[in-house]
Amino acid sequence: MARILDLTTHAAVYATRLLAEAGHDVIRVEPPQGDALRRLPPCLGDAPDLEHGAYHQFFNAGKRSFALDLSAAEGRALLLALCRTADAIVGSLPLPVEEATLLAASPRLVMVTVEDPDPELCAYARSGLLSLTGPPDGEPALLGGHAVYAATGLYTAVATAAALYAQAISGQGRVVRVSVAQCLESLMEQAMLTYTAHGRVTERRGLLGAVTAVSGAYRCADGYWMISVPATPAGWASFVDWTQDPALMADPSLADEAERSARQRFILDRLERWASRLPKDELVAEAQRRHIPASPVASPLDLVQDPQLMARGFLREVEHPELGRLSYPVGAIASMRGACPALAPALGAHNAEILAELGRDGPARE
Repeated sequence: MARILDLTTHAAVYATRLLAEAGHDVIRVEPPQGDALRRLPPCLGDAPDLEHGAYHQFFNAGKRSFALDLSAAEGRALLLALCRTADAIVGSLPLPVEEATLLAASPRLVMVTVEDPDPELCAYARSGLLSLTGPPDGEPALLGGHAVYAATGLYTAVATAAALYAQAISGQGRVVRVSVAQCLESLMEQAMLTYTAHGRVTERRGLLGAVTAVSGAYRCADGYWMISVPATPAGWASFVDWTQDPALMADPSLADEAERSARQRFILDRLERWASRLPKDELVAEAQRRHIPASPVASPLDLVQDPQLMARGFLREVEHPELGRLSYPVGAIASMRGACPALAPALGAHNAEILAELGRDGPARE
């Protein structure tokens, strides 16, 4: 596996987490005072220090920590020595050391740099994605979580893996540029093609689905659930038999998908009224029994207790030396490998080990 130096910020650190999951030796190079990721709240166990940040614990899992003072000549010399042993650098611009200086240390080095000129929310708005989220007659709605950085990290990890594959074949280095804006704009390709081909602007749909007439997320007794009734006559017949709604049963014209599309609001109002007295798990179980696609609209709490994620190995209980047993997302790549990344390292925890690998003596932390 490859040795990868991690010089990323929050915008691209998910990429190196994925590469660590895949089994690569990822060395996170940090300043002696720790990087900004360690300081992001929330903190596990309400301990606001450099070791207990939840983002640090997740994104740096499986990596080694090398604390270097890159403002000093000795620190920069150590980084260049490390470059000569590395296969790739993944970093966010501006890099702490000039790119040309890093590349000069090793001609076979894969250099992947991520450009992040805008704050996360501004990048999301600039991409066009914000124009597609929210109710049709209301204001745009922000996507929850850090989807911007997740998408950037995924593209960056794929780009790095492809460049490492090319390096293995040719023995030559590669320089790869990744733009946060373009990572997001690539998610707008269908909307852009729709306009190019038909002159039609893709509009916000709110809770409504776009595949069949009867699809979308709707209220139920304990939250929301998602359903997509198949456009086939059999799919509609099974749905009507399930709801036993007299108005839907009495109208044979609704067996036609075009007619259902024309009367969508009428059908959806009745669907929501019927589902409002039933819990989402019961609705989803019966829909799946009838081969009607459905899902609960899951909360973070639902996910960390999801038996399916546990059975697939995506979620595991790990033992933390200070915090005890944690339910921990090990990640899709790690679960496929049957591995669980090591816990995130303490700041500079691997300095002595890495210095020894470089054939140098030095303090445990620079």
